[in-house]
Amino acid sequence: MPSNFLTRRTFIATGLAGLALAALPAKLLALTEAGARTLVGSVVGDINKVIASGKSESAMIRDFEKIFVRYADVNIMARYALGVDSRRASASQMKAFTQAFQGYIATKYGRRFREFIGGSVEVQSARKIKAGYEIKSIAKLQGQAPFEVTFLVSDKSGRDKFFNMFIEGVNLLLTERTEIGAILDRNKGDIDSLISELKRLS
Repeated sequence: MPSNFLTRRTFIATGLAGLALAALPAKLLALTEAGARTLVGSVVGDINKVIASGKSESAMIRDFEKIFVRYADVNIMARYALGVDSRRASASQMKAFTQAFQGYIATKYGRRFREFIGGSVEVQSARKIKAGYEIKSIAKLQGQAPFEVTFLVSDKSGRDKFFNMFIEGVNLLLTERTEIGAILDRNKGDIDSLISELKRLS
């Protein structure tokens, strides 16, 4: 497939997804810094419990998926990650993609959080942004320099939820939109095949 097609496709998907997040409703004004801090404090507390649990990797990943579903705005994150292609997905495909996406994210990032065994994550600061609040935390690992884990929080879903994360400055949603777009292109735009592949990667 021509590289200029992939570049154009990524540009369009990025632009549309960015507009979707920028168009968050006025209801976001109800979100408070205290609420955003409380949400991320709960996320971090649950992550720390899993890290300290001593469970197997597979059990930890299952726990991380529960945390993701409980505290993340999974629906908006999945739609953002699928980008422009979400417009042509049927309701059943979108539901299946969202379920596959949450398992895929839990596995990929759960393995990363498993590296935190013996360490911890601590909430540090909050900053108002257009879409809600940016909450910065610090991950402290044994034998490594501390680094930032940042959560973006909104209440678009009707409850305070995080809708993006940055780990060491890497934007989770932008990274996954690129990865998922590449998988979809590899499967010639077939959304069902994309869903099947995400399930295999989970």
